[in-house]
Amino acid sequence: MQRVLSVSLSHAIRSAAFLILPFSFIALVAWATAGSATGSTTDPIRGAIWIWLGSHHIPFQLALPPSGTIGYLSYLPIAAIALPFLIIRATFARSLDRLKGDYHSLNSVRLTFTIAYSLIVTGLAFASRSEAVSPQWYLAPVFSLVIAFAATMTVGNRINLSQSVRTASRVLAIILGFSLVVVGLLTFINFAQVKNIVISLQPGIFGGFLLLFLNILYLPNIAIAVAAYFSGTGLAVGVDTIVSPLWHQLGQIPAIPLLGILPVKEAPIALFGVIFFIAMGALLAFLTREYEIPDLIRTFILVILGLTLMAYFASGSLITSEMGTVGVSIWKFTLSMLIQIGLGFLATGFALSKFSRSQR
Repeated sequence: MQRVLSVSLSHAIRSAAFLILPFSFIALVAWATAGSATGSTTDPIRGAIWIWLGSHHIPFQLALPPSGTIGYLSYLPIAAIALPFLIIRATFARSLDRLKGDYHSLNSVRLTFTIAYSLIVTGLAFASRSEAVSPQWYLAPVFSLVIAFAATMTVGNRINLSQSVRTASRVLAIILGFSLVVVGLLTFINFAQVKNIVISLQPGIFGGFLLLFLNILYLPNIAIAVAAYFSGTGLAVGVDTIVSPLWHQLGQIPAIPLLGILPVKEAPIALFGVIFFIAMGALLAFLTREYEIPDLIRTFILVILGLTLMAYFASGSLITSEMGTVGVSIWKFTLSMLIQIGLGFLATGFALSKFSRSQR
Protein backbone atom coordinates (compact mmCIF):
# COMPACT_ATOMS: atom_id res chain seq x y z
CA MET A 1 0.00 0.00 0.00
CA GLN A 2 2.87 2.36 0.76
CA ARG A 3 4.28 1.80 -2.73
CA VAL A 4 0.88 2.48 -4.30
CA LEU A 5 0.60 5.71 -2.33
CA SER A 6 4.08 6.96 -3.25
CA VAL A 7 3.73 6.11 -6.94
CA SER A 8 0.23 7.61 -7.12
CA LEU A 9 1.33 10.82 -5.41
CA SER A 10 4.40 11.26 -7.62
CA HIS A 11 2.41 10.71 -10.80
CA ALA A 12 -0.42 12.96 -9.60
CA ILE A 13 2.18 15.71 -9.17
CA ARG A 14 3.41 14.99 -12.70
CA SER A 15 -0.15 15.31 -14.00
CA ALA A 16 -0.35 18.81 -12.55
CA ALA A 17 3.15 19.78 -13.71
CA PHE A 18 2.57 18.68 -17.32
CA LEU A 19 -0.08 21.38 -17.71
CA ILE A 20 1.16 24.04 -15.32
CA LEU A 21 4.58 24.25 -16.98
CA PRO A 22 3.33 25.17 -20.48
CA PHE A 23 0.73 27.46 -18.91
CA SER A 24 3.61 29.12 -17.02
CA PHE A 25 5.31 29.89 -20.32
CA ILE A 26 2.11 31.48 -21.65
CA ALA A 27 1.62 33.49 -18.46
CA LEU A 28 5.29 34.56 -18.45
CA VAL A 29 5.07 35.87 -22.02
CA ALA A 30 1.84 37.71 -21.21
CA TRP A 31 3.40 39.18 -18.06
CA ALA A 32 6.56 40.24 -19.88
CA THR A 33 4.64 41.98 -22.67
CA ALA A 34 2.09 43.63 -20.37
CA GLY A 35 4.55 46.23 -19.13
CA SER A 36 3.01 46.63 -15.69
CA ALA A 37 5.02 48.74 -13.30
CA THR A 38 3.39 47.17 -10.26
CA GLY A 39 3.63 43.52 -11.29
CA SER A 40 5.80 40.99 -9.52
CA THR A 41 7.43 37.70 -10.54
CA THR A 42 4.76 35.77 -8.65
CA ASP A 43 2.10 37.00 -11.08
CA PRO A 44 2.93 34.60 -13.96
CA ILE A 45 3.18 31.68 -11.54
CA ARG A 46 -0.22 32.43 -10.10
CA GLY A 47 -1.55 33.09 -13.59
CA ALA A 48 -0.40 29.64 -14.75
CA ILE A 49 -2.10 28.00 -11.77
CA TRP A 50 -5.30 29.97 -12.44
CA ILE A 51 -5.35 28.86 -16.08
CA TRP A 52 -4.82 25.29 -14.91
CA LEU A 53 -7.62 25.58 -12.36
CA GLY A 54 -9.87 27.09 -15.03
CA SER A 55 -9.29 24.01 -17.18
CA HIS A 56 -10.92 22.05 -14.33
CA HIS A 57 -13.91 24.41 -14.57
CA ILE A 58 -13.28 25.87 -11.13
CA PRO A 59 -14.85 29.37 -10.94
CA PHE A 60 -13.15 32.54 -9.68
CA GLN A 61 -14.24 35.38 -7.43
CA LEU A 62 -12.71 38.65 -8.67
CA ALA A 63 -12.01 42.13 -7.32
CA LEU A 64 -11.47 44.13 -10.48
CA PRO A 65 -8.74 46.82 -10.29
CA PRO A 66 -8.36 49.67 -9.67
CA SER A 67 -11.58 50.16 -7.68
CA GLY A 68 -11.90 46.57 -6.51
CA THR A 69 -15.30 46.08 -8.18
CA ILE A 70 -16.64 42.61 -7.46
CA GLY A 71 -16.70 40.25 -10.42
CA TYR A 72 -17.20 36.55 -11.04
CA LEU A 73 -15.88 34.16 -13.67
CA SER A 74 -17.72 30.89 -14.11
CA TYR A 75 -18.33 30.86 -17.88
CA LEU A 76 -15.34 28.67 -18.67
CA PRO A 77 -14.54 26.62 -21.80
CA ILE A 78 -15.96 23.11 -21.67
CA ALA A 79 -13.36 21.66 -24.04
CA ALA A 80 -10.58 22.73 -21.65
CA ILE A 81 -11.62 19.84 -19.39
CA ALA A 82 -10.13 17.50 -22.01
CA LEU A 83 -6.63 18.81 -21.19
CA PRO A 84 -6.38 17.55 -17.57
CA PHE A 85 -8.45 14.50 -18.52
CA LEU A 86 -5.95 13.33 -21.15
CA ILE A 87 -2.92 14.17 -19.00
CA ILE A 88 -4.34 12.30 -16.01
CA ARG A 89 -5.15 9.32 -18.21
CA ALA A 90 -1.60 9.18 -19.55
CA THR A 91 0.13 9.60 -16.18
CA PHE A 92 -2.15 7.08 -14.48
CA ALA A 93 -1.29 4.54 -17.18
CA ARG A 94 2.40 5.19 -16.47
CA SER A 95 1.82 4.73 -12.75
CA LEU A 96 0.28 1.31 -13.42
CA ASP A 97 3.31 0.39 -15.52
CA ARG A 98 5.53 1.53 -12.68
CA LEU A 99 3.65 -0.60 -10.15
CA LYS A 100 3.87 -3.69 -12.42
CA GLY A 101 0.85 -5.32 -10.82
CA ASP A 102 2.13 -4.78 -7.27
CA TYR A 103 -1.31 -3.94 -5.87
CA HIS A 104 -4.32 -5.83 -4.57
CA SER A 105 -7.05 -3.98 -6.47
CA LEU A 106 -7.00 -1.68 -9.48
CA ASN A 107 -9.92 0.26 -8.04
CA SER A 108 -7.91 1.02 -4.90
CA VAL A 109 -5.10 2.43 -7.08
CA ARG A 110 -7.63 4.53 -8.96
CA LEU A 111 -9.05 5.86 -5.72
CA THR A 112 -5.61 6.62 -4.27
CA PHE A 113 -4.50 8.44 -7.42
CA THR A 114 -7.78 10.39 -7.62
CA ILE A 115 -7.60 11.53 -3.99
CA ALA A 116 -3.94 12.52 -4.35
CA TYR A 117 -4.68 14.55 -7.47
CA SER A 118 -7.72 16.18 -5.85
CA LEU A 119 -5.63 17.23 -2.84
CA ILE A 120 -3.05 18.82 -5.13
CA VAL A 121 -5.74 20.77 -7.04
CA THR A 122 -7.42 21.90 -3.83
CA GLY A 123 -4.11 22.90 -2.22
CA LEU A 124 -3.01 24.97 -5.21
CA ALA A 125 -6.45 26.58 -5.49
CA PHE A 126 -6.23 27.66 -1.85
CA ALA A 127 -2.58 28.75 -2.02
CA SER A 128 -2.93 30.77 -5.24
CA ARG A 129 -5.53 33.19 -3.88
CA SER A 130 -4.82 36.90 -4.14
CA GLU A 131 -6.69 40.10 -3.39
CA ALA A 132 -7.77 40.43 -7.03
CA VAL A 133 -8.38 36.77 -7.97
CA SER A 134 -9.65 34.12 -5.63
CA PRO A 135 -10.40 30.62 -6.97
CA GLN A 136 -13.33 29.00 -5.22
CA TRP A 137 -11.08 26.36 -3.68
CA TYR A 138 -13.91 24.57 -1.87
CA LEU A 139 -15.28 23.51 -5.29
CA ALA A 140 -11.89 22.16 -6.39
CA PRO A 141 -12.35 18.73 -4.74
CA VAL A 142 -15.68 18.24 -6.51
CA PHE A 143 -14.51 18.98 -10.06
CA SER A 144 -11.06 17.43 -9.71
CA LEU A 145 -12.43 14.21 -8.20
CA VAL A 146 -14.92 13.77 -11.03
CA ILE A 147 -12.37 14.52 -13.77
CA ALA A 148 -9.61 12.39 -12.25
CA PHE A 149 -11.86 9.43 -11.46
CA ALA A 150 -13.43 9.52 -14.94
CA ALA A 151 -9.96 9.61 -16.53
CA THR A 152 -8.61 6.71 -14.47
CA MET A 153 -11.69 4.63 -15.27
CA THR A 154 -10.62 4.59 -18.94
CA VAL A 155 -7.30 2.90 -18.08
CA GLY A 156 -6.78 -0.78 -17.28
CA ASN A 157 -9.78 -3.02 -16.83
CA ARG A 158 -12.56 -0.71 -17.85
CA ILE A 159 -16.02 -0.89 -16.37
CA ASN A 160 -18.63 -2.01 -18.91
CA LEU A 161 -21.24 0.71 -19.29
CA SER A 162 -24.89 -0.27 -19.27
CA GLN A 163 -27.01 -0.22 -22.42
CA SER A 164 -28.83 2.85 -21.12
CA VAL A 165 -25.61 4.83 -20.65
CA ARG A 166 -24.26 3.84 -24.07
CA THR A 167 -27.48 4.73 -25.87
CA ALA A 168 -27.88 8.04 -24.04
CA SER A 169 -24.26 8.91 -24.87
CA ARG A 170 -24.87 8.29 -28.57
CA VAL A 171 -27.91 10.58 -28.65
CA LEU A 172 -26.06 13.31 -26.74
CA ALA A 173 -23.09 12.99 -29.10
CA ILE A 174 -25.39 13.39 -32.12
CA ILE A 175 -26.97 16.52 -30.66
CA LEU A 176 -23.61 18.08 -29.79
CA GLY A 177 -22.06 17.03 -33.11
CA PHE A 178 -24.93 18.46 -35.16
CA SER A 179 -24.73 21.72 -33.18
CA LEU A 180 -20.99 21.93 -33.89
CA VAL A 181 -21.70 21.52 -37.62
CA VAL A 182 -24.22 24.38 -37.41
CA VAL A 183 -21.61 26.52 -35.61
CA GLY A 184 -19.18 25.83 -38.45
CA LEU A 185 -21.76 26.83 -41.07
CA LEU A 186 -22.70 30.00 -39.19
CA THR A 187 -19.02 30.92 -38.80
CA PHE A 188 -18.56 30.54 -42.57
CA ILE A 189 -21.66 32.63 -43.31
CA ASN A 190 -20.70 35.37 -40.82
CA PHE A 191 -16.96 35.17 -41.46
CA ALA A 192 -16.69 38.90 -42.19
CA GLN A 193 -18.12 39.79 -38.77
CA VAL A 194 -15.89 37.25 -37.02
CA LYS A 195 -12.87 38.66 -38.87
CA ASN A 196 -13.76 42.24 -37.86
CA ILE A 197 -13.83 41.25 -34.18
CA VAL A 198 -10.39 39.62 -34.50
CA ILE A 199 -8.98 42.72 -36.25
CA SER A 200 -10.41 45.00 -33.55
CA LEU A 201 -8.54 43.02 -30.90
CA GLN A 202 -5.18 43.33 -32.72
CA PRO A 203 -3.82 40.25 -30.93
CA GLY A 204 -0.58 39.94 -32.90
CA ILE A 205 0.94 36.62 -33.98
CA PHE A 206 1.40 35.02 -30.55
CA GLY A 207 -1.85 36.46 -29.25
CA GLY A 208 -3.63 35.32 -32.41
CA PHE A 209 -2.65 31.71 -31.79
CA LEU A 210 -3.82 31.97 -28.18
CA LEU A 211 -7.08 33.59 -29.29
CA LEU A 212 -7.67 30.81 -31.81
CA PHE A 213 -6.93 28.16 -29.18
CA LEU A 214 -9.30 29.82 -26.70
CA ASN A 215 -12.11 29.96 -29.26
CA ILE A 216 -11.60 26.28 -30.07
CA LEU A 217 -11.93 25.47 -26.37
CA TYR A 218 -15.18 27.47 -26.25
CA LEU A 219 -16.70 25.64 -29.24
CA PRO A 220 -18.79 23.22 -27.10
CA ASN A 221 -20.18 26.19 -25.13
CA ILE A 222 -21.22 27.87 -28.37
CA ALA A 223 -22.61 24.61 -29.75
CA ILE A 224 -24.87 24.15 -26.73
CA ALA A 225 -25.96 27.80 -27.03
CA VAL A 226 -26.84 27.16 -30.69
CA ALA A 227 -28.85 24.09 -29.65
CA ALA A 228 -30.71 26.24 -27.12
CA TYR A 229 -31.37 28.87 -29.78
CA PHE A 230 -32.89 26.40 -32.24
CA SER A 231 -34.91 24.81 -29.46
CA GLY A 232 -36.62 28.19 -29.03
CA THR A 233 -35.35 29.01 -25.53
CA GLY A 234 -32.44 31.15 -26.73
CA LEU A 235 -29.42 32.37 -24.83
CA ALA A 236 -28.17 35.39 -22.92
CA VAL A 237 -25.10 37.54 -23.54
CA GLY A 238 -25.32 39.76 -20.50
CA VAL A 239 -27.88 40.73 -17.88
CA ASP A 240 -31.40 41.41 -19.23
CA THR A 241 -30.51 40.16 -22.72
CA ILE A 242 -32.00 37.38 -24.80
CA VAL A 243 -31.24 36.05 -28.27
CA SER A 244 -33.92 33.67 -29.50
CA PRO A 245 -35.95 33.11 -32.68
CA LEU A 246 -38.86 35.20 -31.33
CA TRP A 247 -37.11 37.73 -29.08
CA HIS A 248 -33.94 39.71 -29.61
CA GLN A 249 -32.65 42.07 -26.96
CA LEU A 250 -28.89 42.52 -27.06
CA GLY A 251 -26.51 45.25 -25.96
CA GLN A 252 -22.74 45.34 -26.22
CA ILE A 253 -21.11 41.94 -26.50
CA PRO A 254 -17.64 40.77 -25.42
CA ALA A 255 -14.96 40.84 -28.11
CA ILE A 256 -15.02 37.08 -28.59
CA PRO A 257 -14.76 36.20 -32.31
CA LEU A 258 -17.23 33.31 -32.12
CA LEU A 259 -19.93 35.73 -30.94
CA GLY A 260 -19.83 37.18 -34.44
CA ILE A 261 -22.28 34.44 -35.45
CA LEU A 262 -25.03 35.90 -33.24
CA PRO A 263 -28.15 36.89 -35.21
CA VAL A 264 -28.91 40.61 -35.44
CA LYS A 265 -32.69 40.26 -35.18
CA GLU A 266 -35.50 37.78 -34.62
CA ALA A 267 -35.61 34.75 -36.92
CA PRO A 268 -38.85 32.78 -36.40
CA ILE A 269 -37.82 30.34 -39.14
CA ALA A 270 -35.19 28.99 -36.70
CA LEU A 271 -38.03 27.35 -34.78
CA PHE A 272 -37.96 24.63 -37.41
CA GLY A 273 -34.99 23.42 -35.36
CA VAL A 274 -37.55 22.00 -32.91
CA ILE A 275 -38.15 19.26 -35.50
CA PHE A 276 -34.56 18.09 -35.01
CA PHE A 277 -35.03 17.58 -31.26
CA ILE A 278 -38.34 15.79 -31.82
CA ALA A 279 -36.46 13.57 -34.28
CA MET A 280 -33.85 12.89 -31.58
CA GLY A 281 -36.65 11.68 -29.34
CA ALA A 282 -37.86 9.43 -32.15
CA LEU A 283 -34.33 8.10 -32.63
CA LEU A 284 -34.05 7.42 -28.92
CA ALA A 285 -37.32 5.47 -28.98
CA PHE A 286 -36.09 3.46 -31.97
CA LEU A 287 -32.77 2.63 -30.30
CA THR A 288 -34.52 1.51 -27.11
CA ARG A 289 -37.39 -0.37 -28.78
CA GLU A 290 -36.24 -3.71 -27.37
CA TYR A 291 -35.47 -2.43 -23.87
CA GLU A 292 -37.46 -3.29 -20.78
CA ILE A 293 -39.64 -0.47 -19.46
CA PRO A 294 -37.27 0.45 -16.56
CA ASP A 295 -34.26 0.59 -18.92
CA LEU A 296 -36.23 2.62 -21.43
CA ILE A 297 -37.21 5.21 -18.82
CA ARG A 298 -33.67 5.25 -17.42
CA THR A 299 -32.22 5.99 -20.85
CA PHE A 300 -34.58 8.91 -21.41
CA ILE A 301 -33.75 10.34 -17.97
CA LEU A 302 -30.01 10.02 -18.69
CA VAL A 303 -30.40 11.99 -21.93
CA ILE A 304 -32.23 14.80 -20.13
CA LEU A 305 -29.71 14.78 -17.27
CA GLY A 306 -26.86 14.91 -19.77
CA LEU A 307 -28.39 17.92 -21.53
CA THR A 308 -28.97 19.60 -18.16
CA LEU A 309 -25.31 19.08 -17.26
CA MET A 310 -24.27 20.52 -20.63
CA ALA A 311 -26.47 23.56 -19.99
CA TYR A 312 -24.87 24.03 -16.56
CA PHE A 313 -21.35 24.04 -18.00
CA ALA A 314 -22.44 26.27 -20.91
CA SER A 315 -23.75 29.04 -18.66
CA GLY A 316 -22.31 31.33 -16.05
CA SER A 317 -20.83 34.75 -15.42
CA LEU A 318 -18.15 36.42 -17.54
CA ILE A 319 -16.16 38.64 -15.14
CA THR A 320 -18.28 41.84 -14.93
CA SER A 321 -21.72 42.38 -13.41
CA GLU A 322 -23.01 43.41 -16.86
CA MET A 323 -21.95 39.97 -18.13
CA GLY A 324 -23.33 38.22 -15.06
CA THR A 325 -25.64 36.07 -17.17
CA VAL A 326 -24.03 34.45 -20.20
CA GLY A 327 -25.03 31.34 -22.09
CA VAL A 328 -27.98 29.00 -21.71
CA SER A 329 -30.83 29.20 -19.23
CA ILE A 330 -30.51 25.85 -17.50
CA TRP A 331 -34.14 25.38 -16.54
CA LYS A 332 -35.57 26.69 -19.83
CA PHE A 333 -33.28 24.51 -21.94
CA THR A 334 -33.96 21.45 -19.79
CA LEU A 335 -37.71 22.01 -19.94
CA SER A 336 -37.68 22.49 -23.71
CA MET A 337 -35.61 19.32 -24.20
CA LEU A 338 -37.93 17.40 -21.88
CA ILE A 339 -40.95 18.46 -23.95
CA GLN A 340 -39.47 18.22 -27.45
CA ILE A 341 -37.42 15.04 -27.07
CA GLY A 342 -40.16 13.57 -24.89
CA LEU A 343 -42.76 14.24 -27.60
CA GLY A 344 -40.75 12.40 -30.24
CA PHE A 345 -39.89 9.65 -27.77
CA LEU A 346 -43.47 8.99 -26.70
CA ALA A 347 -45.00 9.29 -30.17
CA THR A 348 -42.47 6.95 -31.77
CA GLY A 349 -42.58 4.54 -28.86
CA PHE A 350 -46.37 4.35 -29.14
CA ALA A 351 -46.18 3.84 -32.92
CA LEU A 352 -43.56 1.10 -32.61
CA SER A 353 -45.58 -0.64 -29.90
CA LYS A 354 -48.72 -0.52 -32.03
CA PHE A 355 -46.83 -1.78 -35.08
CA SER A 356 -45.29 -4.71 -33.17
CA ARG A 357 -48.75 -5.75 -31.89
CA SER A 358 -50.18 -5.66 -35.40
CA GLN A 359 -47.45 -8.06 -36.57
CA ARG A 360 -48.38 -10.72 -34.04
